[in-house]
Amino acid sequence: MPIAEEALRAAKVLHPDEGFMPRPSKRRVITVANQKGGVGKTTSTVNLAAALALHGVKTLVIDLDPQGNASTAVDVDHRSGTPSVYELLIGEVSLVEAAQASSQSDNLLCVPATIDLAGAEIELVSMQSRESRLKEALTDEALAQLDVDYVFIDCPPSLGLLTVNALVTAHEVLIPIQCEYYALEGLGQLLSNIELVQKHLNRTLSVSTILLTMYDGRTKLADQVTQEVKNHFGEVVLKTIIPRSVKVSEAPGYGQTVLAFDPGSRGAMSYLDAAREVAERGVEGKQL
Repeated sequence: MPIAEEALRAAKVLHPDEGFMPRPSKRRVITVANQKGGVGKTTSTVNLAAALALHGVKTLVIDLDPQGNASTAVDVDHRSGTPSVYELLIGEVSLVEAAQASSQSDNLLCVPATIDLAGAEIELVSMQSRESRLKEALTDEALAQLDVDYVFIDCPPSLGLLTVNALVTAHEVLIPIQCEYYALEGLGQLLSNIELVQKHLNRTLSVSTILLTMYDGRTKLADQVTQEVKNHFGEVVLKTIIPRSVKVSEAPGYGQTVLAFDPGSRGAMSYLDAAREVAERGVEGKQL
């Protein structure tokens, strides 16, 4: 029965098993990047973070996209004037002052993006150490105060200074790729930028995870793209693939992640499975 199956899935999402999401041996800072819009970047950031948080792993989302969609999805205040990532970047507030707890889980924190962030790229150009403003704010001491295991940085759909700041700050990059035509278009440019950052600004950065999103099993194309991405990136690609889902698309409109909006949906289950894979890789210490 579909209703019974959905109830079982919801129970699995909302009632964690002991040790289901292992905590990493050391804190992981993951930038979620792809300059192509509409690939599920913000959706993946908030749902992976929420899945980890629901299962006892303390997680911080940094909303670095001026649209503020990640802030909306985890239901934190991001009206103009709220202490936000903008004030964090220009050094007006500390990380502890800017981080807010999500209503969806005590383990889920977010530094919101307000409309003020829209002009930040221009302001950053003239600032000293402009590429590492975020790194300077996210010190080990500041993150230890929040006691977080994971930091997910949601980037804008561009390769500007905000994305560079995110790449300089992180240890890992997670790239969501949609299972659609032109999926790999523009990816070369992103990988070149990551290489430049590795070479000149952050030697510890690595592309650790590729997440396939918006998979539609009814199309041949989705399978072709999946195969192409797996051939190209190998073990970096998560086994879990996120299906195209109405529930996943609707959830942000209600100020929720899909795990809160419809925990019994296939979308919620897929993000839970993807988060578990990410968590297990952290324990195994896989680096690529």
